Amino acid sequence: MRPVVAAFLLVLLVITGAMVLPGCQPNDSLPFAAEVDEPHYRRGTQLLRSGRAQEALEAFLKVVEKRGGEAPESHMECGILYLQHIKDPVAAIYHFRKYLALRPNSPQASRTRELIDTATKEFARTLPARPYEGQVKMLDMMESVERLQKENYQLKEQIAQLRGLPVPARSFGAPSPPSPAAAAGEDTAQAEPDPEPVAAPAIPIPATRPTPAAVQSPTRPPAPAVQHPIRPATPAAAAPAPAATGRVHTVQKGESLFSISRQYYGNGGRVNDIVAANRGVLSDRSSPLKIGMQLKLP
Repeated sequence: MRPVVAAFLLVLLVITGAMVLPGCQPNDSLPFAAEVDEPHYRRGTQLLRSGRAQEALEAFLKVVEKRGGEAPESHMECGILYLQHIKDPVAAIYHFRKYLALRPNSPQASRTRELIDTATKEFARTLPARPYEGQVKMLDMMESVERLQKENYQLKEQIAQLRGLPVPARSFGAPSPPSPAAAAGEDTAQAEPDPEPVAAPAIPIPATRPTPAAVQSPTRPPAPAVQHPIRPATPAAAAPAPAATGRVHTVQKGESLFSISRQYYGNGGRVNDIVAANRGVLSDRSSPLKIGMQLKLP
C-alpha cells in the first residue's frame, strides 16, 4: 500500500513542476527594455565617442530596426550623424521628423525643429544655381566688355590723331550714350552725326580757302586763318578748330559738355565748338568726360 501512495505522490510532484516551471521562463510578449539600455544603443554611443561615426550610425539603425521604429533617441542620434558627419540632409530630416512624431512634447522638440531648418538649408545649397543668377553675371560681363571697347577706341583715336592718321571707325555695336543736351531735347539744331573716319586738318590752309578779310578788302593783307576761323556753310564740310580764348576748364563730377557751355556762354549752343577745340581728347559731343580733364574754351 505504501509503495502505491509514494508512486502517486511522485507523479503529482512531476505534474506540479511541469506547470510551475514554464512560468519562470522569459516571455517574449513582455514590454521592451529601455531604449538606452539596448546593447546596440550602448555600442553606438561608445563608437560615437571614439569618433567612428559610420559604425555608430549602423548601431543606432539596428536599434531602430529592432524596435520597429519606436526608438526616438536612436532617431535623434541618426539624424545628427547624417547631418554633421555623413552630410546627408535628406536622411537627417527624416529621422528628426520621426523623433518629433514620437516625442512631440519633448524638451528637445524645439532644438529638433531648428535642426530640421538647418538640414533644409544644407539641402538647398546642393541644388543648381537660381535661374537669374547666370543672367546677372552675363549682364555684368557684357557691361565690362563694352566699357573696355570704348576705352580701346578712345586710345586708338588719340594715337591716330598724334600720328596724323585717319581716326579708326568704331568696332563695337553698342551706341554711345546721348549727351545731357540731346536727352533733354535742347540744342537739336546743332546736333551732328559722328565724325567720319577721315581726320580733318587742325589748321586750314589759306591757299585752298580765302579768309573773310581777303574777300571784303583786297588791299588789306589776309589775316591768319587761325585767328579768324569761319564756320562751314554745310554740316558736311570739315569745320576748322575755333580759336582758343586762353581759358581752360577743369571737368568736375557730374558735369557735361552742355552744362559747361551753359556755364560760360549762357546756353548750350557752343557744345560743338568746345568739341572742336579739344579734338585731342574729345571725338564728338557724346564723348564721356573724366573728372580732372582739362578742356580749352573757344
